[in-house]
Amino acid sequence: MGRGAPVVRLLRAVAVPATLVVLVTLAGVVLGRVYAGSLLTMLVAGAAVGSVLVSVVTRRLPSWQVAPVSVLAMLGWTAVCLRVAAAGAQVPGGFAEVAGDAARNAIPRLLTAMIPVEATPDTILLPVVAAWLAGLAGAEVALRAGRVLLGYLPPVLLHAGAVYVVGPNAEPAIGATVAFVVTAALGLAVSSRPADGDPADGLAPAVRSGVRARLAVASAAGTTVVVALAALLGPAVAALVDTRPVDPRRYVQPPQVETLDENPLIRISGWALNPEQELFQVTTDSPGEPGPTGGAATGSAAVRIRLAVLSDYDGVTWRVGATYRNAGRILPAVEPAPYATVETVRQEITVGDLSGRLLPAVPTPREVSGARVAYDPGTGTLIRPDGLAPGLRYTVTSARERPDANLLATANTPAGDAVARVLHVPDGAPEQLRRLATQLAEENGAPYARAAAIEQWLAEHYRLVADAPSGHAYPNLAFFLFGPRNGGGQRGTSEQFAASFAVLGRLAGLPTRVVVGFAAPGSGPVRAADAYAWPEVLFDGLGWVAFDPLPRPDEEPRPVEEDFRPQPEDPPPSEQPEPTLEPTASPPAQAAPAGPADSGGVPTPVLVGGTGGGLLLVVVALLATLAGLRRAQTRARLHRGDPGHRIAGAWRELTDTLRLAGRPVAADLSATEVAAVARQTLTEAIRRVEDRQVSTAAQLAVDDLATLINQVGFAPGTATAEQAEAAAEAATTYSGTLRAARPHWRRLLWSVHPGPLRWPR
Repeated sequence: MGRGAPVVRLLRAVAVPATLVVLVTLAGVVLGRVYAGSLLTMLVAGAAVGSVLVSVVTRRLPSWQVAPVSVLAMLGWTAVCLRVAAAGAQVPGGFAEVAGDAARNAIPRLLTAMIPVEATPDTILLPVVAAWLAGLAGAEVALRAGRVLLGYLPPVLLHAGAVYVVGPNAEPAIGATVAFVVTAALGLAVSSRPADGDPADGLAPAVRSGVRARLAVASAAGTTVVVALAALLGPAVAALVDTRPVDPRRYVQPPQVETLDENPLIRISGWALNPEQELFQVTTDSPGEPGPTGGAATGSAAVRIRLAVLSDYDGVTWRVGATYRNAGRILPAVEPAPYATVETVRQEITVGDLSGRLLPAVPTPREVSGARVAYDPGTGTLIRPDGLAPGLRYTVTSARERPDANLLATANTPAGDAVARVLHVPDGAPEQLRRLATQLAEENGAPYARAAAIEQWLAEHYRLVADAPSGHAYPNLAFFLFGPRNGGGQRGTSEQFAASFAVLGRLAGLPTRVVVGFAAPGSGPVRAADAYAWPEVLFDGLGWVAFDPLPRPDEEPRPVEEDFRPQPEDPPPSEQPEPTLEPTASPPAQAAPAGPADSGGVPTPVLVGGTGGGLLLVVVALLATLAGLRRAQTRARLHRGDPGHRIAGAWRELTDTLRLAGRPVAADLSATEVAAVARQTLTEAIRRVEDRQVSTAAQLAVDDLATLINQVGFAPGTATAEQAEAAAEAATTYSGTLRAARPHWRRLLWSVHPGPLRWPR
């Protein structure tokens, strides 16, 4: 044995543990690409070193004793990692609370966290534990059992899992993967080399030749298998290079807001009735802000704190519609508008009676400490997934944008698919709203002029009151805008003002949204009376600009009738041609009465009969035309378009049926409430005993149709053709049953009633 034998033996003994440490650490490098900073990679590297080192130190112990020792060491290292991550992310709470929360929520929070993921206790727990277990399994198989190649399997699975978790959220991990393969190959090469030369040297020549022949055959067979697998799997693997990987985050539902928070606009009226309720305390280190367009009702010392942004409107309800992702203390930076100045605002907020999950903050938050939050970059709003609780205190640092007011007059508004969501006007807008929006748009061409005109119109013609009922569906807005003053119309809370501005703005071609928040003092309590809603309009280069349509306290509103020009039903008299009468010198001579001999015209009976027959033909043709149009409308609703449109058409058939039966339903009713009205209407109409079985089938059809329309409304794109056929059958069954229960003369008029052809949607 030569002098180099101890060195070779030492190198061979160290090669496998070192290789396992590097392989496990490279998995942390791959996963760390979606993390902020390098803390996760260092913690995974520590887990790799610790797990392999424990196996090396306890190699002489029985195998059944190694796992408990290694698990105890893993718990110690995990506790250190949790403390380091909690301190770095400034996570509040004691160690037991933080560790318990991380253990309960490690997987969902890792898969719903916002990228880049901050290294918090709940986002580092799973990678650290997985790295330790992979190192333990690999070391035991490779060192104790001597199966080096099989011992590489746990690190390979860990590496593949890291690649899968990252998915399409980072660039391909080519460098780390190549380093993984090279390290594994070097480890195999060093560990497989004998320390004392050729093991066949001490054998007899005949035996030595046989051993070497078997080794050569085995090597050739292994090489052949590897080459064959490369030839077979190589093209398939190469084809996946340009394929977008699957994002596992899509299988995990991100944090959701409560039903109360999905539409916080309805809370305005409740807060207005309890003005002294203290919702939270705030301390702000920056001055207040002026009004959005030069004269806010909030005052110059107020700070606008945002609670929620509502971008989706379906004609009944404004909704948040945000996608929240778990975030750490540092939130992703959003590029500010090019022509807006940014100032930093820092606030400390202590929650009082404010409930729900939405967290108030000055837009747009950049850093939050003291509370675990989820964040929606699209709207810049925050929620606390665990819900608000009295006494919760957090600090938020925001980047508040101030658009350049000098550029507003000439600024354009964006268009296209990117802003289709905030330009969408649902079907069924009242004609009066459309005419008012058209009138204001015709008188003001530029986008800002249109927005300012809508703002001025609402501020000058309507009264702000605290006791107005909540509601912002189309009928509510129509009553607010055009209802009689002495009957409760033309008065409302900021809910109606903001919602009316947003709808009129969209009808005038402006991208709008509604914001719910507070006009808070710089420091002090924020009460329910400080809550209000305001609209915002998106301008190119300036971002979202707030408007204030609320009336000034010292101004008396002007009646709407003075300025609104309703569209006349008939052309004005000036447009109708009038006959021109020429004066005559003398009156025309009176014609002498015709005698019997002069009666050469059509006899009166013939004239009356012909006229009556002609009128009858006209009536028959009109009824036939109406019946044909009604049938064509029904076919188009039930059998044309995608499944979602056909289900919506079936629902319109149901509501038209109720209207034909004298039971119209309000547009603000939910599908379940409409179904209840439909069942009651059918029950009242059925009087014969033999119709009860048919009535039951029709009522079940109504329930099925209500379920389908809810699915279309809350999960667009999920309806199938079979469901559309079922909806059509349900609408047909109900309509036919209710029609059969009507008197005979009403059945005759049912199919030719012109109402469904002209009723607004």
